[in-house]
Amino acid sequence: MDQNLPARVAEEIVAWDFVFPNDANPYGSMFGGKLLAIMDTTAAIAAIRFAGKTVSTAAVEAVEFVHPVVVGDRLKTTAKVVWVGRSSMMVRVDVYVDLGTSFKRCTHAHFAMVAFDQHRRPTPVPGLLRETAEDEKAFKLAASIREQAIKRAKDEKAQS
Repeated sequence: MDQNLPARVAEEIVAWDFVFPNDANPYGSMFGGKLLAIMDTTAAIAAIRFAGKTVSTAAVEAVEFVHPVVVGDRLKTTAKVVWVGRSSMMVRVDVYVDLGTSFKRCTHAHFAMVAFDQHRRPTPVPGLLRETAEDEKAFKLAASIREQAIKRAKDEKAQS
């Protein structure tokens, strides 16, 4: 985070999609890659809205598919910046199947996004204001996931 940029509260972005037959395998289950593409787009919008800058996905962490998604489902995707570094952000993304009277979470992940300037160099982002206990919990979880990812990358580099 840049001390010269005012800290801000992250807004939650919501996107809606239908699952069409071309989004699924022959058995009617949605392709995981298609679902990740929807999640990535929503994460990017949340990061752009927060940072006010161009962003790119650096990594996808802790993806969990917990409930099947099938042709005909209506999907609600939410994304919110939950952790901020100097030029990077962690965006929590959740996908829910709309059951009509309720929602069932089917997938969630954390996306590491990096903000860029006009020359495609990493650039500082604002600090993140955490207003609620839920915001603080999300921040701590994202920080832990980021630390684990950094450790894993160091371990993999040491093995090569």
